Amino acid sequence: MTMSVQTETSAFEPSCPTSFNITTWAQRNCTAENVRRKFPITLWLPRYQCSWVQSDFIAGLTVALTVIPQGLAYAHLAELPLQYGLYSSFMGCLVYFFLGSSKDITLGPTAIMSLMVASYAEGDTTYAVALTLLCGCIQLGMGIFQLGFLVNFISFPVINGFTSAAAITIAFGQVKHVLGLQKIPRDFFPCVYYTFKNLGKTNLWDLLMGAVCFVLLLLLKWLKDVKWDSPDEIGYSPTRWQQAGRKIVWLIGTARNAVVVVSAALVVVALKSQDINVLTLTQQVQPGLPAFKPPAFTVHHGNSTETAGDILQGLGAGLAVVPLIGFLECIAIGKAFARQNNYRVDANQELLAIGMGNIVSSFVSSYPITGSFSRTAVNSHSGVKTPAGGLVTAAVVLLSLGVLTPSFHYIPQAALAAVIISAVLTMVDFRVLIKLWRLQKMDLLPLVCTFFGTFIGIEWGILAGVGVSVMILLFPQARPGMLVDNKDVLIFQPDRGLHYPGVDFIRTLLYDRALKEKPYRPVVLDCSHMASIDYTTIQGIKEVLEEFNRMRVPLSFAALKPHLQEVLTAADLPGFRCYATANEAANNIYDGDPETNPYTPLLNAAQH
Repeated sequence: MTMSVQTETSAFEPSCPTSFNITTWAQRNCTAENVRRKFPITLWLPRYQCSWVQSDFIAGLTVALTVIPQGLAYAHLAELPLQYGLYSSFMGCLVYFFLGSSKDITLGPTAIMSLMVASYAEGDTTYAVALTLLCGCIQLGMGIFQLGFLVNFISFPVINGFTSAAAITIAFGQVKHVLGLQKIPRDFFPCVYYTFKNLGKTNLWDLLMGAVCFVLLLLLKWLKDVKWDSPDEIGYSPTRWQQAGRKIVWLIGTARNAVVVVSAALVVVALKSQDINVLTLTQQVQPGLPAFKPPAFTVHHGNSTETAGDILQGLGAGLAVVPLIGFLECIAIGKAFARQNNYRVDANQELLAIGMGNIVSSFVSSYPITGSFSRTAVNSHSGVKTPAGGLVTAAVVLLSLGVLTPSFHYIPQAALAAVIISAVLTMVDFRVLIKLWRLQKMDLLPLVCTFFGTFIGIEWGILAGVGVSVMILLFPQARPGMLVDNKDVLIFQPDRGLHYPGVDFIRTLLYDRALKEKPYRPVVLDCSHMASIDYTTIQGIKEVLEEFNRMRVPLSFAALKPHLQEVLTAADLPGFRCYATANEAANNIYDGDPETNPYTPLLNAAQH
């Protein structure tokens, strides 16, 4: 049995309250039951079974063997000292143990977060750690005020375009380390230009090391995914030796990053023993555990000092982009594995967990963390039962910080670059282009805008994609579909509600169809699909009614919902008349006693 760690929410509780009262909010949320739901550990720990200890221990150890080399590689990508990758790899696991709603998610450094740290912190550790604290505060605030729904405004094409472009940017940015090139700019287009310009300066030893590591990573990944075929014999089962051999192969394939990085370091040690220094190595790693202290908000450069205001200004758009992308990455991973393993994750609870994880991690000099897809997959496939596997991961990372850090200097840069490239290539998904072309061509537009915009700047790519998505979403509001019954009386039925972006369109359509040429034709506006109305729309309706009255042409409304009829009646619109149905409105224009029919003068005038 596998524990599904989740929190429950009321099916009748509105996701976004119509009004806010802090007293009511506090009374509703500060209850013992709600506090228990905010700490999911209180839900699964009392039901913890002794049989789960082995599964959680193996999963946690396997994730640790993955995160240690990845942490070093991602710190290199973030342009920070390598130990910061390990500083970012343990505290999130500890916090998620208490607050996480998914048994599979493991928090820590990721390729995309590392890329953003490189972009906004620009190699300054003070900026990176301050960004972690601020990012966590923003995410925690969003979780407290239940703003997890905001992630729904970023569509799949935008996410896909961003991750694919980010993966290409990350992968190509590591090519310089595989080639052993120096002083190559970080930005994508200059990086491409100067990488090709300096190909003649390639260090062939670095190239050989990077190529061998990359091939080994692919081979070990293939071994991990091998499906062992059993003979078609009734009652056949593999022997214990076969089972043990397959488990060892799977473990080596799963821990392939550690296997390759350790093997590369051993090659360097062997070369150095012969006084051969031909490979570009990583920088010295500061040994020991990080001090537990609040992040600094001042930076000293010689005789000048940067204050907190300077740091906030320097981080700029990163204060919005990093928390959003961090949460988006985490919740997307959580939902994917929740569907796979048949449980639910709470978006607002994940915001609390990742926000608190970043806040506490900033006290141990971490840069921003989020859920990692590759390590979450390793965690899930290793048979993890609860978030307790994170305790083992954190313990192993702390052990490596205390014991192994002097050895990290022997890791070649090309080996770390190969680890990063192999990790991000799976993020590039061009097959979705074919699917969108077949199913919904319009969605290709935000994908393409996000993809190319990300190469210019992370925030520009996201803004471009979200902006185009919003335009696609709002376009039907500005140009609503219209069903027209073209008889003696024109009956117009919008296929959606009327809102201010579509007022001019509706006005022009009514004028062109009813008032463009004589004889003018009466109009009935069927409002059966209209659920709400705004002030601009009311003003537009008033202008249309005034124009029709001036031309002495009947304009009636039908099927208005009671609350909308009250609003329009209170607006004191000239000549406003409303009927239960469109047919009733049309019949009232021509039927009845001409002496008492209010439309008779208008109809007589409209014919001349």
